[in-house]
Amino acid sequence: MKYDFLVVGAGLFGAVFAHEMRLAGKSVLVIDKRAHIAGNIYTEQEAGIHVHKYGAHIFHTSNERVWNYVNHLTCFNNYINSPIARYKDELYNLPFNMNTFYAMWGVTTPAEAKAVIEQQKAAAGIAHPANLEEQAISLVGTDVYEKLIKGYTMKQWGRACRELPAFIIRRLPLRFTFDNNYFNDTYQGIPIGGYTAMVEKLLEGVEVILGAPYRSFSKETGHQFERIIYTGAIDEFFDYSLGELEYRSLRFEQELLIGCANYQGNAVVNYTEEEIPYTRIIEHKHFEFGTQPDTIISKEYPAAWSRGKECYYPVNDERNNDLYEKYRQLAAGQKQVIFGGRLGQYKYYDMDKVVEAALELAASVADR
Repeated sequence: MKYDFLVVGAGLFGAVFAHEMRLAGKSVLVIDKRAHIAGNIYTEQEAGIHVHKYGAHIFHTSNERVWNYVNHLTCFNNYINSPIARYKDELYNLPFNMNTFYAMWGVTTPAEAKAVIEQQKAAAGIAHPANLEEQAISLVGTDVYEKLIKGYTMKQWGRACRELPAFIIRRLPLRFTFDNNYFNDTYQGIPIGGYTAMVEKLLEGVEVILGAPYRSFSKETGHQFERIIYTGAIDEFFDYSLGELEYRSLRFEQELLIGCANYQGNAVVNYTEEEIPYTRIIEHKHFEFGTQPDTIISKEYPAAWSRGKECYYPVNDERNNDLYEKYRQLAAGQKQVIFGGRLGQYKYYDMDKVVEAALELAASVADR
């Protein structure tokens, strides 16, 4: 068969694009190397709980058009992301706010909190931060850095903070209010019924082939395509001809706790001390205010990436950005192929930005 578009990847970017092309009357085939749709936002129902199989995903946006778009697909609940940080036996609210500062120093006013932070910054005497540790201390002082940033960041990146470049933390938001809402966006929530159901809605009427890696599919298929939308890793597309881009990966340990209705009292608890190997525990039922008699938790372990592992986070340091730019120039020579999404463009995207970018691409090619 001849199709207008082959979409490589049935994640959010590919699904939105395919949906828009179907509405525009274009013929589309979607393939994905995984055995399921929805990419990293895939949710699966277990014990009556929608489990985020690839880590917590909270939809948030200030883009009314994007919010209206996803709400035409599914209903969202009013979940507000308010993670807790655990350092040894101490609990702190995130993002850093007056509740955090009260628990850490006993201060009760914004002026008192600012005074402590400024005193610690002055004592550190860092005029020109040379690494992530110095950058963080110069922004938030030593206590917040030592308890809430140092260990977590080391686990996340697999390197000591002194070995990481300062630009990774350009700013750290400090809120001098008693507001535990992690996001500042106008709209926020979780799809009722899970993200997979939302992506299923996007892909209604679209032909999808799962368990089909692009390279082997392209060799074996007899289908023809006018254009290809590629959302996989850009360096993999070019067979790593210029070298590997660097990513961080994750692994998850999931556990069903029979007879435990509430394990930690919150959907997300970050573990910020270095000695605990995982960065956070997710208790999935709290995303949808579940009342099930049992609960499911997932421990999230950052991991080094190697070929064959999932690419979760691009490492956007100077070396990798320079290498990506070379791949981007190679990609510009691919007249049939458009690279999109987090891996195709080697950048971290929030979900609303994924939807926005896919809609923009769809609008730009719909009439061609």
